[in-house]
Amino acid sequence: MAQQQAQVKFTAVKPQLMVKTPKAVDAVNFYKSAFGAVEAGRSACCPPPTAEQNLPNILCAQLELAGCSFVVYNDDSAPEKIEGIGNQLCLETDDVEAAISKAVSTGAVVEGEITEGGGACCGGRVGKVKDPYGYVWLICSPSNKCATVEA
Repeated sequence: MAQQQAQVKFTAVKPQLMVKTPKAVDAVNFYKSAFGAVEAGRSACCPPPTAEQNLPNILCAQLELAGCSFVVYNDDSAPEKIEGIGNQLCLETDDVEAAISKAVSTGAVVEGEITEGGGACCGGRVGKVKDPYGYVWLICSPSNKCATVEA
């Protein structure tokens, strides 16, 4: 007799951005300044660092941005620079140029030109920035419905 498997329902997907210990608080502040993220909660390190360690007292912080949540996680094993790992975070906005300008003014670096039409995601406008912690953010105009390609 076949066994019944329990139904599993996920309630959220929360990307975790791993940042080296001394920069975790800076990363939280960057995402708040550059993208308007709101800090929804923070977990402190246990035990708290001593004055000699001069490290911020943060294990992780949950941020909310555009109706979604993500976590900035303090991780000493995080790579200094993340190259070619195949993931990007995408933010939609009606003003791509202004969003990129704001991100750059707070420490991000522009990668390439803003593309439009066939060269962009779903025919919209898209630019790309890399934040000071190595993560790539696509800044896109609201996406059009992608055409279905039939084989």
